[in-house]
Amino acid sequence: MTFEQSSAPIVLLAWERGLGLPAGSLVSENPNGRLTQEVASAELSFLRLWDHSILTGPAHLLAAAEDFDDDELTSHSTMLGLTKSDGGRGLGAQALYYADDLELHQPEHTVHVSTGAAQAAALDSLCPPDDVNGVGLWDREHKFTVMDSGEPDAGPLACSAYAEHQGLLAGLGTLVAPAARRQGLGRLATSIAAHEALAAGLIVQWRADINNAAAHRLAVSTGFTVAGLLTRFSLQNRQSRRR
Repeated sequence: MTFEQSSAPIVLLAWERGLGLPAGSLVSENPNGRLTQEVASAELSFLRLWDHSILTGPAHLLAAAEDFDDDELTSHSTMLGLTKSDGGRGLGAQALYYADDLELHQPEHTVHVSTGAAQAAALDSLCPPDDVNGVGLWDREHKFTVMDSGEPDAGPLACSAYAEHQGLLAGLGTLVAPAARRQGLGRLATSIAAHEALAAGLIVQWRADINNAAAHRLAVSTGFTVAGLLTRFSLQNRQSRRR
């Protein structure tokens, strides 16, 4: 694993800014209990990151959650019961992985990589919609697509792309064509994109749904270190009232 604990404050700072928390509330060596942040969005989210825990959502749910400890809030059934009157619907739980340095995986043969959006879009068209939506290549501006060959009409095999968060993190996602899976191409594309992000001075972040065994294997084989868990619930009744 390739993550130095000295880089943790950078990750915490990115989340602190992204969640709109008071300055310095996460970047502390001695976290003091669970942090809560009232937000206007129709979502309740619970983040556990190293020794920190942060709950964000409507004020009445933050108050109701005071009766539960952090382990209980990590449970899907607890969050479902907590949000029942708000029409809570689980958006999944994701393990959070990070890397601030990675071993370079050299391919056995010459690799042709495209950084164009068209090649990534072509890969999307080859993959099941659930995979496409889960990765969201279109929403990540820095794309690195491994192509079948160097020919102009070559097809895409795998793409890894990242988006910058708070100027500190590179949120990485990888998609592999169904016919090209289980050949190491996902790890190759991920390694290429991750090294580009690291060269740009960013810490790489990887999210993996807790039920996605392939995503976890890819993270570990690439060299990422697991650091936390993010659980999110949408509040359907509040969304209806806002329309």
